This record gives sequence, C-alpha cells and structure tokens, in this order.
Amino acid sequence: MFGYINPDSPYLFIKDETLYKAIYCGMCKSIGKGCGNFPKTALTYDMAFMSALMHNICGCDVKIEKRRCFLHIFRRRNMAEPDDISILLGCVNTALAYYKLLDDKADGDKKGLFAFMYKRGFKRALKRHPQVAEIIKSQMEEQRELEKADCAVIDAACEPTAQMMKSLSRYVLGDNSTEHTDALMYDIGKWVYLADALDDYDRDVKKGRYNVLRNAYGCRTKEQSVKENGEEINFIFNSLFADMRLRLANIKFYFNHDLTDNIILRGIPLKTRRLVCGKCGEGKKKENEQT
Repeated sequence: MFGYINPDSPYLFIKDETLYKAIYCGMCKSIGKGCGNFPKTALTYDMAFMSALMHNICGCDVKIEKRRCFLHIFRRRNMAEPDDISILLGCVNTALAYYKLLDDKADGDKKGLFAFMYKRGFKRALKRHPQVAEIIKSQMEEQRELEKADCAVIDAACEPTAQMMKSLSRYVLGDNSTEHTDALMYDIGKWVYLADALDDYDRDVKKGRYNVLRNAYGCRTKEQSVKENGEEINFIFNSLFADMRLRLANIKFYFNHDLTDNIILRGIPLKTRRLVCGKCGEGKKKENEQT
C-alpha cells in the first residue's frame, strides 16, 4: 500500500480512534507472526483501514488486549490480537511492499535496493498465501506493460491497481464478497493509483519517470496541470466518491462502521483536496462547512 488512506481525525469519535490505533498495533503484531519482524517496517495505516473494513464485513470481531511491544516496552498499549484475517492482511502488506520495491528497482529508484531486506518475509507470505502473491505480481506486470507503452489514458492506467484491490478483497472476504464490496475496493484501488500519481507528479517529471497525469495533460508541473485541468480532475475524483457512497450503502456490516465511514467518506476526500490544492484545500473545506 501507499499510505494515503487516513481518517479525518477531528471528526473521529474517541471510541473509533482507540479502535483504529489498536488495529494498527495489532497489524504490526500480525505481520510479525506471519512474515517476521523486519516486514513490520512496511506497515502503513492503509492496512489498519483494510483490517477494520474486512473484519466488519466478515462479521469477525477483533479482540483487544493491553500489551507491550518492542517500541513500547514500558507502557502497555491497546492491541488487536492476531487472527486469520489480520495475518492474511499482513501477508498482503508484505507482498505489496516487496513487489513495490522491485518495481522501484526496475525504475532505477534507489529505494529498490532495499527489496532484498523483505525477501525472507515475502517467502513466508508466499508460503502462507501464494494466491496473494500471484494476484499482486500479475497486476503489477500489467501495470508495467502500460507504463512501457507510455499510456496516456487515465482509466486504462488505473485498471491494474483497481483490479488488484478488487481481487485481493475477494480473496480475503471469501463468501462475504459481493458485487458492492468488489466495486468499493475497485474504486479505492483506482483512487490510490491517482493519489500516488498526483503526489509524485513533480518528482516523476523531474526524474523523467512515467506519470499518467503528465501524459494525459502534458503539463510540466502539478500546479499547472491542476490549474488548466482542475475541472476534469475534480470530476474524476467526485465520480469515485459518489460510487463509494453508493457501494457503502449496499454493503452489510455486522458492527458499528463509524470508523470506516469516516475514512472513506471524509478521510479520502480530505486527502484528495490536500493533494490537489495543498493546504489551501483544507481552508476550502472549512469554508464549505461553515456555509
């Protein structure tokens, strides 16, 4: 994952913030149990969100205990106990990190040199869930082919990441998967890809790397691209947000879903505004809420 999926913290209930932090700590522990200790360094809040969402849709409650860990040896923290879902997601996180670093290495990015450090954890993930590795590998290969072809069609460039998220959710959810969960995860995958393209726009141009938004709009900077094509960019994101709301309304949740609603309905749009407009996006948000 890329680390873009976060809650809108000021609007998060205390109970949900407590749950969110406990699930995050629990994911760290789950990665350690399934893949070893070093892959814990690749954990992002994206996977804490995925854990909260998948547990709720599957009707599997998380068990929270106060425990110490390597980073917090003096004070016990709320921590979700590892279970089949969280360990599976830990394998997903490790495989994603490993393949992302291999991709970086192929692009000539220095970060790719660290791929070997995750290889042992990846092998453990592969042994537990070979299907996960196959899904990620096949979709990333499709992504690389599109990049080699210098694809300038935004929807086409987003497709491998969107399909990867849909396929991974199907594997995690099993019989609990529906057309609406498929569509929600497809939307989230597409959003993640576009968010990453926006975030890396100027760096990609500077280093001569592929960026679908650069190819589609032909602008040398993100600022110029947003200024000249802001209406179309907003339309793409607003269409995704509308479909996410529709899918959420048709998914059966077994427990309270204030946490995941906050992330999807508030956190993702907020992150988008920050990526598109910078800090001024937050100001626009406050003005809209006051009117």
